[in-house]
Amino acid sequence: MRDKSSPLWVRRLLAALALWFCLGYASHASLTIEGELRQGGLVYGRVTPGAQLRYEGKEIRVSDRGEFVIGFGRNEPSTTGLRIRYADGRKERRQFKVIQREYAIQRIDGLPPRKVEPNAKDLKRIREEAKLIRAARGRDSAYTYFVGGFAWPVVGRISGVYGSQRVLNGKPRRPHYGVDIAAPAGTPVRAPSAGIVSLVHPDMYFTGGTIIVDHGHGLSSVFSHLSEVLVREGQTVTRGDMIAKVGATGRATGPHLHWGVNWFERRLDPQLMAGPMPPAAKQNSR
Repeated sequence: MRDKSSPLWVRRLLAALALWFCLGYASHASLTIEGELRQGGLVYGRVTPGAQLRYEGKEIRVSDRGEFVIGFGRNEPSTTGLRIRYADGRKERRQFKVIQREYAIQRIDGLPPRKVEPNAKDLKRIREEAKLIRAARGRDSAYTYFVGGFAWPVVGRISGVYGSQRVLNGKPRRPHYGVDIAAPAGTPVRAPSAGIVSLVHPDMYFTGGTIIVDHGHGLSSVFSHLSEVLVREGQTVTRGDMIAKVGATGRATGPHLHWGVNWFERRLDPQLMAGPMPPAAKQNSR
């Protein structure tokens, strides 16, 4: 039996408000974020399929299942915003509080002078190689290999950390955008996550033997100073596949792997994604 104590228009208004509240709550609950809300961190998100996202003015790719990623750069501001437009036209804004970090100073001596102060011929080569790297990092593929997470590509002593200001042969240089893992030459390098090989180069000026793997949605890994490359461009790799061997090519003073992760132009901290180095590696590094 219907309640006739209120006019019909009031009952309809209350029903519409209740529906609006439920839909609004559903939209809020449908957006989930997990990961490192700090400079250098990566967050994984899921939203209602069909939604459009913009982060700091840039449109973000969303998969058919509603998956997306956001990366925070070394100097990401403490407060950032995500704008959401749902398929039905509703809009929402989320703010992130990004934890700020302090970075160490790392001094590296013993580099060949030419690797610190390139000549004109070297600079031309460097610019050409930089174009190749930018193109690989700029890919915005629909792959969602990143959903599987990341593992360490090499186990060993961490010899260089993300974000540290580098002083090379006594001269300040740009920050270190990645993590260095000291390991004997020839040590296998394994894919930390699945992806498509987007760049292979046998000997770049700074990074020597270099591989870039596209994990999807602008997220990519770079592996540098390799003594041997075991994959080709366009090849699909799965997590744990052997893709290269540790070396000391390019600008390096000894054998190690440089592993960097990028979300388009933003440089991320691989340690935040892979977690602590496995205990066996710590024991081996003593």
